[in-house]
Amino acid sequence: MTPSSNPGEDAMRFMVMHKMTEEMEQGLPPSPAIIEGIGKLVEEGAKEKVFVSGEGLKPSSQRVHIAYKNGKRTLTNGPFTDARELVAGFALMRARSKEEAISWCDKFAAVLGDVELFMGPVNEAWDLGLMPKPENAPLRFLLMHKLDERSETEAPPAPPLMAKLGALIDEMTKAGVLQATGGLASTKKGARIRYEGGKRTVLDGPFTESKELIAGYAILDVPSKAAAIEWALRFGEIVTVNEIEVRQLSEG
Repeated sequence: MTPSSNPGEDAMRFMVMHKMTEEMEQGLPPSPAIIEGIGKLVEEGAKEKVFVSGEGLKPSSQRVHIAYKNGKRTLTNGPFTDARELVAGFALMRARSKEEAISWCDKFAAVLGDVELFMGPVNEAWDLGLMPKPENAPLRFLLMHKLDERSETEAPPAPPLMAKLGALIDEMTKAGVLQATGGLASTKKGARIRYEGGKRTVLDGPFTESKELIAGYAILDVPSKAAAIEWALRFGEIVTVNEIEVRQLSEG
C-alpha cells in the first residue's frame, strides 16, 4: 500500500490497530468478501486523503520477541499467547533476512538502552493470493517498541538521545531498510473498541496493558480522535475482530 499525499493542514495522524483473533492466528487467508470490502474502504480513504498507509501481519508463530536488559539480549520465538503488547512506537523495515532485521533491532537497543521489541513479517499481496510471488521478493518486517513508563509520560528524550536516534534513522533510510517509522502518544489520548456478544464498546484511555497481539494497522490522517474511531468502526464492520486500538501519533 502506498501513502496518500497532501494531508490536510489541520489533521492529526492516528494508528488504528486491530488485534489477533484465533482465525488470524491460524494464518487463514481472508475471504474474498473481506478483501473486497477492505479494498473499497482503503480506496475511499485514499481518495479522501485519510488513508496514509497500512499493513497486515503474519501469525505470532512467525514473530519474535526481543528483550534488551543491562546490555544482554533475550530472543524468544513465537507463538505468543500472552504477550501484553502495548505499543510506544513502530518501524516498518525491509531487509534481506530475518537475521538482518534483528541486527537493526540491536542497533536501536544500543541507542535506547533497556527495551522490549516485537518483530514480525508483513503479509504481502502474494501471500493473500492477489498476485504471483515475484523472484527475489522483498522481506518486510514490522517492529513494535513496547510501551514502558518513560514513554507513557511523554517526556521528551534528551537532546543527545534524539541526535543518536536521528543518526540511526538516517543510516537505515540510506540503507533502504527503513520504510516508515513513528512514535505513539500516551495511551490516555487513545481509545479501544471491543466487540463481545454482538455488541461494541468504545473505551477511552489510558490503558495499562493489552492482551492480544496486533494483527494489522492503518495510519490515518483525520481531524480528531472521534474521526479515527469512526473509520475504525467501519473496518470492524467488514472484518470480524475482538478489539481495535486507536492511538495518536506523536507530533514531530
